[in-house]
Amino acid sequence: MTQAHSTLGHPAHITRADVDAIEKELNAIRDEVMADLGEKDVAHIRKIMRIATGSEIAGRTLLHVGFDPISFVIGVAALANAKILENMEIGHNVMHGQYDWTGDPKLNGLKYDWDNVCDSDQWRHSHNVMHHTYTNIVGKDRDVGYGIMRMSEDQPWHPAYLGQPVYNAMLAAGFEWGVGAHDLEFEITGERKIDRATFMARLKPFLKKIARQVGKDYVLFPAIALWNAPRVLLGNFLANLIRNLWSYTVIFCGHFPDGVATYKEEDMGQETRGDWYIRQITGSANFEGGKLMHLMSGHLSHQIEHHLFPDMPAHRYTEVAPKVRAVCEKYGLPYNTGKLHKQYFGVLRKVFRLALPTRSKPVAAQA
Repeated sequence: MTQAHSTLGHPAHITRADVDAIEKELNAIRDEVMADLGEKDVAHIRKIMRIATGSEIAGRTLLHVGFDPISFVIGVAALANAKILENMEIGHNVMHGQYDWTGDPKLNGLKYDWDNVCDSDQWRHSHNVMHHTYTNIVGKDRDVGYGIMRMSEDQPWHPAYLGQPVYNAMLAAGFEWGVGAHDLEFEITGERKIDRATFMARLKPFLKKIARQVGKDYVLFPAIALWNAPRVLLGNFLANLIRNLWSYTVIFCGHFPDGVATYKEEDMGQETRGDWYIRQITGSANFEGGKLMHLMSGHLSHQIEHHLFPDMPAHRYTEVAPKVRAVCEKYGLPYNTGKLHKQYFGVLRKVFRLALPTRSKPVAAQA
């Protein structure tokens, strides 16, 4: 008897039986790891928290008491390292609830507040709820273009997108600000997504968080440094810039390289967990590297595994990646991975290509 094929935007050869089998096999991979969580996972995140704190103390000390350019460069690097670790491996992963099972208040995903202008509660909504539920669904997942860029041919072209190579550079430099403004649902095309009352209600906590972050990095710490205030002010700015550029690179290389599919809302249909798994796989990309690369990316170098298992402690993704890849090969699903520079060049090609009017293609086959 011929098996019924899936109609939810999946690769054409995938049948409903395949979808069910993929769901079962990926569930088994997840369940095996989640049943094994324990002290080694707690030890990992607490170790990274100690390293981040130590790196911040060292960086700020060198910026505050030093006078020479060498201590300045090392201080900026140490502070940027601390901010990257805190945002990527600690903040992002803790706020996903990856360590809620520990019962440690410092690792509570609903209470953690990160070193970033983005309000944590708003991030939990725009990222944990909207992005991870509606991954790459154009019109639902605001990570597709961040409201200022056209990253899918299913986004209608508008003359405003002609400037998107510039918007891309601006977003990279100020990535925490772009993420922070996510829930305001601002559109470069002028399209209004939310009413004024909702906009103002969301703006207030964003402005409060901005005040705290700007006050800390650009008022409090420079003031403490007294005559060294200009050095500290510049050092903090550069550390934030480095963190923003790296975070942008990691996120964009996991979502927008060549071969990553986007979808329309109707493609969701009566989506099962297996359908959702396939959408995560086809709508994500990894990049390759060693242990340090994985750590500094918050293990989002394994974006495919993260989209499949967002509540799994991220340092376990290197363990499950070969198993996920084997499932993809078994069922003929793409497993999009490559060197970081290759993935980023794919992102840039898309940024420039989609700035111009383009013909629509079948959604699941988009690059």
